[in-house]
Amino acid sequence: MHQLCKQVGSPDAAAGAAEHALCTRRNMLLGSLALATLAQSESRAAADLDPQRSGGLDHMPHFRPRARRVIYLFQSGGPAQMDLFDYKPHLRNRLGEEVPKSVYPDDRKTTMSSAQASFPVAPSAFQFARHGQAGTWISETLPYTARMADELCVIRSMYTEAINHDPAITFLQTGAQIPGRPSIGSWLTYGLGTYNDDLPAFVAMSSKGSAKAGQPLYDRLWGSGFLPSRYQGVKFRNAGDPVLDIADPAGVSRQVRQTMLDRLTQLNRQRLDRRGDPEIATRIAQYELAFRMQTSVPELLDLSDEPQHVLDMYGPQVNQQGKYAYNCLMARRLVERGVRFVQLFHQGWDAHNNTPVEIRKQCQDTDQPTAALIADLKQRGLLEDTLIIWGGEFGRTIYCQGELKPGRYGRDHHAHCFTVWMAGGGIRGGTNYGATDDYSVNVAESPVSVHDLHATILHLLGLDHERFTYRFQGRDFRLTDVAGNVLHPIIR
Repeated sequence: MHQLCKQVGSPDAAAGAAEHALCTRRNMLLGSLALATLAQSESRAAADLDPQRSGGLDHMPHFRPRARRVIYLFQSGGPAQMDLFDYKPHLRNRLGEEVPKSVYPDDRKTTMSSAQASFPVAPSAFQFARHGQAGTWISETLPYTARMADELCVIRSMYTEAINHDPAITFLQTGAQIPGRPSIGSWLTYGLGTYNDDLPAFVAMSSKGSAKAGQPLYDRLWGSGFLPSRYQGVKFRNAGDPVLDIADPAGVSRQVRQTMLDRLTQLNRQRLDRRGDPEIATRIAQYELAFRMQTSVPELLDLSDEPQHVLDMYGPQVNQQGKYAYNCLMARRLVERGVRFVQLFHQGWDAHNNTPVEIRKQCQDTDQPTAALIADLKQRGLLEDTLIIWGGEFGRTIYCQGELKPGRYGRDHHAHCFTVWMAGGGIRGGTNYGATDDYSVNVAESPVSVHDLHATILHLLGLDHERFTYRFQGRDFRLTDVAGNVLHPIIR
């Protein structure tokens, strides 16, 4: 180029410029072909890593996944970690003593309990025992879960930034405390698609615990945020028809319904061609999925093909729609049919008063079905590549909220440490990760943030969380925002 510039004004300058332009166009063409070939190669490689899938991005997963589907058992309200998994036996000798302010300063107490005159230590009312090869401490309230200890990785060092339910739940589901971001299930179905076009790629279900009604759950918790709305979760209702309008109206045949849908699709495609609005394409896809679901959902909901010993394994409430046991069995049936992400929300863990009684009720709801889900997936060969996550939005205080009485105490919200566990899908079972201080107030070893948890989930599904982005309003967004580290020690 330097030589060409020097030739400007000479008789050969025009010829040199033309030759340079030709070379430039040739190099650009070769470069474009090379990039296209590379993109096709990456697309084929991604397809080889996750075969039989439908939808998703061509270049994902980034690497071979250990998990292909997820069941997230979200315990809404904040289970008390020291009453379930975070055993602190020495605190029995400190019953009624003031929690030192050096451990729990006043500025970290919520307004629901900060005005108390006293903050006495309330050790757990429950007995604990070691289970599995790792000797995992588990409360007497979870006898069925304890039998599955060798499948669990118990993470005792989770912490969050939110102290109130709504921002804390939103944070766990979307990676941000402020509403508006896509939920984790939406991120995964956007990037990875599904294995069954006749069912939603992402299903959400809820159940109400025996302890109390619990905090409200909003549709945005399984929403798609700024992603196209086709990636939002489909909620199966816990009363009445799980999916509304799944049956054809009286007098409307299947053929008539198909003809109507075909005509509607033609009109929508004409509108799409004129407007170019991607939400019109979403509407077309949703109508088509709804039509296919008229066959797939009734078959899914029909439990007559389940052996009695399997139903017995999930417990006496397995046939009752809207119960946690029913939802656990439905989660297994969904992933068995190729659904990518299933989210179960179980309300009622917000135990501010009489915590021991309320925790026993919650565990009676959830313990047996949770263990049955793990065992059921394992016996079907599905646990190996199905990731199960159990946990709430934060933990509870070691000090008593309200008056401390023999065998009775309350616990307030606590963000600085709580417990979650994971199983299956590439997780190193029979392990314990992280630790808290002597009062179960602060993380003492191997802290795990919400972003770390999300980064690990994505990694298990073959996604590099730093490369998995979506451009919105001029910025590349991630589920993990600008943070997150994969927890490699807990991965097989």
